[in-house]
Amino acid sequence: MDNGLLMQEAIKARTKAYIPYSHFGVGAALLDQEGDVHHGCNIENAAFTPGNCAERTALFSAIAGGQQPRSFKAIAIVGDTDDPIAPCGVCRQVMFELCEPDMKVILGNMKGDLRETTVAELIPYAFGPSDLNSSQK
Repeated sequence: MDNGLLMQEAIKARTKAYIPYSHFGVGAALLDQEGDVHHGCNIENAAFTPGNCAERTALFSAIAGGQQPRSFKAIAIVGDTDDPIAPCGVCRQVMFELCEPDMKVILGNMKGDLRETTVAELIPYAFGPSDLNSSQK
């Protein structure tokens, strides 16, 4: 699936956002190795911290649906921003945990601007599972 089609799926996912407080919708479309697309949207909560970003919603939904971590090919993320939207730090950490470092990440906005990057480029020097065992060596 090309970047434009995956971004169109992210735009569809954005329409599902639950955003009664910020009114700032974000959509994500996660492509797995079988070619299936998993939608994610941001979901707010009055207490703020229980909310969830679009990227994590897509990843968690895919895994809850039976996909294996690191089995994803690409994710597209879209928001109504001046420049292509970028994932927050928490989402970057989750992507590092659940996706291959070279997985394609397509950042976009509602004007059609796109920027392609990878998980590794979004979170250099990431803390990962191997770091948890380093103190035991």
